[in-house]
Amino acid sequence: MHLSNLNIISFKNYSEASLSFCPRINCFTGNNGSGKTNLLDAVYYLSFCKSFTNPVDSQNIQHGKDIFVIQGSFRRNGKKEEIYCAMKRNRRKIFKRNKKEYDRLADHVGLYPLVVISPSDNTLILGGSEDRRKFTDGVISQNNKEYLSSLIAYNKALQQRNALLKTFADKNYFDKSSIEIWNEQLIRHGEVIYQTRKNLFDKFLPIFQKNYNFLANKNENVNIEYHSQLNDFGIAQLLEDAIEKDRILQYSTAGIHKDDLLFYIENMPVKKFGSQGQQKTFLISLKLAQYEFTKKIKGYEPILIFDDIFDKLDDLRVKQLMELVSGNNFGQIFVSDTSNQRMIDIFSNIKAESVLYKIDDGKIVEQQQIW
Repeated sequence: MHLSNLNIISFKNYSEASLSFCPRINCFTGNNGSGKTNLLDAVYYLSFCKSFTNPVDSQNIQHGKDIFVIQGSFRRNGKKEEIYCAMKRNRRKIFKRNKKEYDRLADHVGLYPLVVISPSDNTLILGGSEDRRKFTDGVISQNNKEYLSSLIAYNKALQQRNALLKTFADKNYFDKSSIEIWNEQLIRHGEVIYQTRKNLFDKFLPIFQKNYNFLANKNENVNIEYHSQLNDFGIAQLLEDAIEKDRILQYSTAGIHKDDLLFYIENMPVKKFGSQGQQKTFLISLKLAQYEFTKKIKGYEPILIFDDIFDKLDDLRVKQLMELVSGNNFGQIFVSDTSNQRMIDIFSNIKAESVLYKIDDGKIVEQQQIW
C-alpha cells in the first residue's frame, strides 16, 4: 500500500499544493515553520480522519479561508482508492472513500494504516497515563474494529456516569439504580478492552525488545508492564468498592480508564534512570514495534512517518535506524528534516527510491531524485 498523490487546499499554511509521491521514501526539507509537518499532517488526515498536531479541525483551516480540502489517491492491493476530506467552518467534517461518504468515521480507521514518529512522542515517557493509554488504543484500534467500538461506548458511558455523580452531588441525593445502568456498560465494554490490551503486550513486547537492541547496537534489559486495576479484581467488584469514593470525588475512580504502561530499562523506570539516548531509542522502538505489529495483522506495510527526529539522534542510531527501515520489511516512508544536505547524505546511500521536496513558506520550491 502507498499514497501516490496528495492535493490540499487552504490547509494550514498551504493555499494550494499538489504532489506525486514515490512508493518508497519521500523527504520534505525546509526551515522550521515552512510547512513540512503540515504536509505530513495532511497524509495523517487521510488515514485517521484527524490531525496529529491539532485535534480541533476548524483550526486547521488556513487563516482567512472558510474551508480546507485534502484529497489523496492510494494504491492498495493493486487498486486505486480515492479519499476526500473537507472541513468548513461551523459545519461538520465530510469524509469520503471512493466518492461515498462515511456514516461513521470509525469505519475508516485502519483501512490505510499509518505510524508516525515525532518529537512529541516524548510524552509517552514524560507525560501522564492518558498519553500511554492513547498510544495503546492507537496500536489496537487500527487493527480491531470491535475494540474501537467498545472503547467509544466505554468512554460515552463513563462520561454519563461522571455527569450523574456530579448531578447527585449538586442536588444532594443519590440513586444507585441510575448508576448501575452505566455500570453495566462499563463492565461489558471494559472487559473487552482489558483483555485486548492484555493480549496485545504478550505479542508486542518481544518485537519491541528486538528493535531496541538493534537500534542501541547492544543488549539491554528493557521491559513494558501493563498496569491495570483489573489485574487484581473484576471491574464489577472495582465499581462496587469505589462507589463511596466516587460520590465524594464526583467522578469514576475505578476502571480501565485508569490503566497505564510502566517502562523499564535494567529494571529501573526509564523516566528517571534512562539517559536521553536510551529514552529516544525506547520511543522509536515502541513505534517500530507498532509498525511491525500492524503489518503482521494487516498483511501489508503501513505508511511510516518520521517528523523531524534526525537532529535528536546520534550518528550511530541514525545509521542503525536507516539500515532497519531501508530493508524490504518496510513500505512507503515520509520524512521531514531542517537539513537538506543531511537528507541527501542519509538517503543517497540507501538502495531505495528516494525523492526530496524542498519547502518554503507553504510552497514546494524544488523536487529532486536522491536515488
